Amino acid sequence: MMKIEHNILGMCATNTYYVYDDATGEGLIVDPADNADAIIAKVNALGFVPKAILITHGHFDHIMAMPKVREHFGIKAYIGKTEEQVLHDPQMNLTGSFMGSGLTMDADEYLADGDIIEVAGYKIQAIEVPGHTIGGMCYHFVDEKVLFSGDTLFCESVGRSDFPGGSGAALVRAIREKLFVLPGDTKVYPGHMEDTTIEYEISHNYFCR
Repeated sequence: MMKIEHNILGMCATNTYYVYDDATGEGLIVDPADNADAIIAKVNALGFVPKAILITHGHFDHIMAMPKVREHFGIKAYIGKTEEQVLHDPQMNLTGSFMGSGLTMDADEYLADGDIIEVAGYKIQAIEVPGHTIGGMCYHFVDEKVLFSGDTLFCESVGRSDFPGGSGAALVRAIREKLFVLPGDTKVYPGHMEDTTIEYEISHNYFCR
């Protein structure tokens, strides 16, 4: 059975998620936000073997621990293909404006909208939802009805669209067309704050009406 735990890490209080199955002892890390040592310790405490890192988008508050965590566990990091530009541009990944010194980095695998990968026993559909960034990716665990939405869809809210590459119209349109068509009981785990469901957001999300 899938288990989901999280830490709240970094200056932006970002959710780093740990998705794993006790039966297989395997899992994934979603958005290694900051403090790689804390992430490594959490994985060890939970007792699973991570097989990959999923990154929803390239903003600094979702990626800072990625290089060290990736190296420690010897695993690959996945992100949307369009977000490669964000990882490579300090202005777009916000390290220049928020951290005072611009940083760049690379993922290992770049996914296109609609790609399906199988990692740690999970079938995961990549859903590109631009608007918060140019190519933010949501990860839909198809059989488990779980969605990691990054900073696209929040409980009763949506992500900011005023950063470089953002578009409020594109964000809302993509949420309606790509996320609100998922099963209503799909559990949504966002990049910040509490979880929600697709059904609840269709009924209560003012920004997407």
